[in-house]
Parts: sequence; structure tokens; C-alpha cells
Amino acid sequence: MGLTPDEWEALRLSAKVASFATLLSLPLGIAVAWVLARRRFPGKLLVEVLVQLPMVLPPVVPGYLLLLLLGTQGPLGSWLLDTFGIRVAFTWQGAVIASAVMAFPLMVQPVRLAFRMIDVRLEQAAATLGAPPWRAWISITLPLALPGILAGAVLCFTRSLGEFGATMAFVGNIPGETRTLPLAIYSYTHVPDGEAAAWRLACLSIALAVAALVLAHWANRRAEQRLGYHDHHVPARA
Repeated sequence: MGLTPDEWEALRLSAKVASFATLLSLPLGIAVAWVLARRRFPGKLLVEVLVQLPMVLPPVVPGYLLLLLLGTQGPLGSWLLDTFGIRVAFTWQGAVIASAVMAFPLMVQPVRLAFRMIDVRLEQAAATLGAPPWRAWISITLPLALPGILAGAVLCFTRSLGEFGATMAFVGNIPGETRTLPLAIYSYTHVPDGEAAAWRLACLSIALAVAALVLAHWANRRAEQRLGYHDHHVPARA
């Protein structure tokens, strides 16, 4: 099961892309989840649809749209290149953006649920004691939502590890630059005698996904326990 240097490079790049995608998504994901859980406003349904859209679109579609927007000929991509000398398409930074876009809905869902499960009376009690809203949010709301935030971060990281379609469409399959684990598996299945390498990376991907899902499940259970939801509270069905 030993990995070759090229396979280790794909694993290293996947871990880097997934880590940066999670860090990039986390602040916006928490903000969007809180707004969707606690606020009513015109156009809320449209925001919810846009947040969930990457989950139901063919992955190549968001990747193609990113290429149109952030490619060297796109409006934002050409501006970044001309103004700052920054090229996003066909780089590992572009892979981070593609992975973050595709994983964002999976981050928002558990964080939103965590915010909805918090008893707002705790925040109201803090307000009656003189705590400003921002302090109540930091000292009460955020810690109570932390297990859900952890679960969302783990799901985002896992989804980023497995991102293929949007990455392929936006940044291509460049060895050492954008060839993550899924792209490496795809490449090895199309070269002679590549089955063994594809099998090793497939097994590694499965192991990483299972470990991340177990961690996400544990985080969700911790959230339920901290908020007083236990299995014996759920009535049995006839």
C-alpha cells in the first residue's frame, strides 16, 4: 500500500486544497447559516436556493461558470491579472475556490441547524443582564453552535477532498499544481498499468472519507447532548 512520490504529491495537494477551502468557507458559512436560521427578510428563499444550488447542479457547471468569471478572459479574472498580476484559473488557488463553492452547502446545513437548536431565551437573558448583542453572540451563541460548526467544517473538508468536476473544468488536471486525489485516480485509470495506483488512491480516499464522516457524526452527537437532545427523548414508533 506504499505510495509513490507522485501519489504522495496528489495527497499533499488534496489536503492543502481542502484545508484552504474549509478556511475560506468557514466565516461566510457561519454568517450565512446564522442569517438563514434567525432572520426573515425578502428574498430569503432565493438565498436558500442559491446556497443549495451547487448540490443539485452537475459539478462541471459551477466549474465552467468560474472559468467564465475568473479565467484570464473573464471580467473578474482579467481585472485581477491586469491589476494585481494574479491568475486564478489553472492554479491550486483556483482549485481551492472550486472546492469551496461545491462544499459550501454542506458546511451551511449543520451550522444552520445548530443555530436553530439554540434556545434564544439564553441570549435574551444575557441581554437583560446588560450584555450587548455582539457579546452575547460570542459568549453564548457561538460556543453552543461550535459542535455544528465543527461538523460543517469536517463535511466541507471531506467534500473538498473529493471534488472533481468543478476542479477539472476550472483548473484542469496539471501534475503538481491541480492534480488532487480524484484527478489522480482519473488519470491513472487512463494510463497503461495504472490500475494499482488508482486502487491505492481509491482506498485512501475511502478511508479518509469514512474517518471524516465518523468525526462529523461524533460532532453532531456532541451538539445534541450539549443542547439536551438524547435518544430516550425520541418516542418509539408503533
